[in-house]
Amino acid sequence: MRFLFIILMILPGFAMAAGDDTLPTTTETSKNCKGVKVWDKKTKTCVNPQDSSLDQNELIEAVRELAYVGRNEDAQGVLRQMHNQNDDLVLTYWGFTNRKLGNLDMANVYYTRAITQNPDNILARSYMAQGFITEGRVDEAIAQWREIMDRGGEGSWAEASLRQAIRTGVTYNY
Repeated sequence: MRFLFIILMILPGFAMAAGDDTLPTTTETSKNCKGVKVWDKKTKTCVNPQDSSLDQNELIEAVRELAYVGRNEDAQGVLRQMHNQNDDLVLTYWGFTNRKLGNLDMANVYYTRAITQNPDNILARSYMAQGFITEGRVDEAIAQWREIMDRGGEGSWAEASLRQAIRTGVTYNY
């Protein structure tokens, strides 16, 4: 197993799973909406998330987009408006935005809650491990990488981005 790990760490990254590896789409939300607002395609205006016609998945995409452009506080404002605060993906992005804001302990609380809700949430595992890397906790990051592999995540964006982060020390913001 150790030999396999070493080989995977030195090989260039292989193709990532479709969907997860794409950069967030830049929309009117990050271009023109200020503060905690999202672009509502139906009304063609910037609105409060709770007043929008966006569903849970579209709101998560808005969170990803805002976080990607560095508007983590605004992304958290959108997260606050989401109905199911115990959804493991909502918890994952609470963790992600807190990590990007430098609140590593709080980020890990959210990641742990997300993983408790869904032990197969390899995205939460990858993001948490990337936080470990920024803290120099590489052994813990490797342990999460192994969990991702054991849970069928080999070749996914979560696995490949974490493998790359372990190898280079550079983490991702989407």
